[in-house]
Amino acid sequence: MTDIEQIQTLLASLEPESLEILDDSEKHRGHPGAQSGGGHYSLHFVSAAFEGLNRMARHRLVYEKLHSMMGKKIHALSIKVYSPTEV
Repeated sequence: MTDIEQIQTLLASLEPESLEILDDSEKHRGHPGAQSGGGHYSLHFVSAAFEGLNRMARHRLVYEKLHSMMGKKIHALSIKVYSPTEV
């Protein structure tokens, strides 16, 4: 399973209406964090699970789901999350 597939699997419980994951690792080649093998990813995510939550709570929810990958397979994560009523 690729890292992107693993991210998709871990976030599936949030029932995404839309989920785009970009691997930006190549842009960060030579960066100290990239040397440990952790990737740089951008996440654009729409889910009803974010309805009524502020930005901090939404990010916390995503990090909670991806906890097992953070600092290992994921070095950096850019997160853009929305509820369906915001898109």
